[in-house]
Amino acid sequence: MPGVPPTRFVYLGPEGTFSEQALKTVPTADRGILTPARSVPEALDALRSGEADAALVPLENSIGGQVGVTLDELANGDPLVITREVVLPVQFVLAAREDRSLDSVASVAAHPQAGAQCRKWLRDHVPQATVVDVLSNAAAAIGAAEGEFDAAVCAEIGADRYRLHVLGKGIADNPDAMTRFALVSRPGPPPSPTGDDLTTLAVYISHDRVGALLAVLTELAVRGVNLTRIESRPTGERLGRYVFFLDCGGHVADAQMGEALQGLRRICADVRFLGSYPRAVQGDALPRPAPGLADDDFADARAWLARLRAGELT
Repeated sequence: MPGVPPTRFVYLGPEGTFSEQALKTVPTADRGILTPARSVPEALDALRSGEADAALVPLENSIGGQVGVTLDELANGDPLVITREVVLPVQFVLAAREDRSLDSVASVAAHPQAGAQCRKWLRDHVPQATVVDVLSNAAAAIGAAEGEFDAAVCAEIGADRYRLHVLGKGIADNPDAMTRFALVSRPGPPPSPTGDDLTTLAVYISHDRVGALLAVLTELAVRGVNLTRIESRPTGERLGRYVFFLDCGGHVADAQMGEALQGLRRICADVRFLGSYPRAVQGDALPRPAPGLADDDFADARAWLARLRAGELT
């Protein structure tokens, strides 16, 4: 029911991964039932079928970029909406079943992306070790806990879960790496505006129109809507057919965002609203509206037009 906090959460598993760590930062999750899913489609299918009230899935990584499977799943199937974003620092540790010296580590289990993000640290601190690819950060931790590998590159939550000794902290080569997650629900009223919100859209342009993408961007720009991210994904129809994912500063309840959405609806082949939600705190606030583009300016313009239509020319 709209307005009722979720109690059943599903997330991209397995347990002991950054997804679980991100979900635990959601205030209502500490009182809920948390269930890992084997994949993003499985997590969102559980939400669509009613087996879960909310799903937490990764959207993008500051190093690896977009998570294509998540965008594809949100653009297709029964509609879902983002109600919250979580931005989590990607902080890896090197952990082992027992406390041991780094020069005694002969094998390290790591998910390929984790291994790539920690390549320099591993080369500098355990150059003698063979890095073995595994399916997830949690699988790496489990392999180390069971003695299959001498050590694992994993999230700290995974080291805690499987009672591993941390041999090295903050081992990522880029200490500022971040992953952005989305808390997704079935459609309902969006969270109330906070003044620092994002709206996410999936936009299908009209491919038979010259300058169709420029027209989309113009609908936003002329209303002072700040575009913070744009990604494209193939629709699967045929080569050259893409859906564009937009993150825009503002809320569907804002006048300028509302007018921009109406404009996009008029000129696009299709627009899927993927939610308005509070922006996670990260850096500077979004730019202030330019003169003439604040909510009060739109309200004043509507009132002026109404007076003209009523024959009141003063």
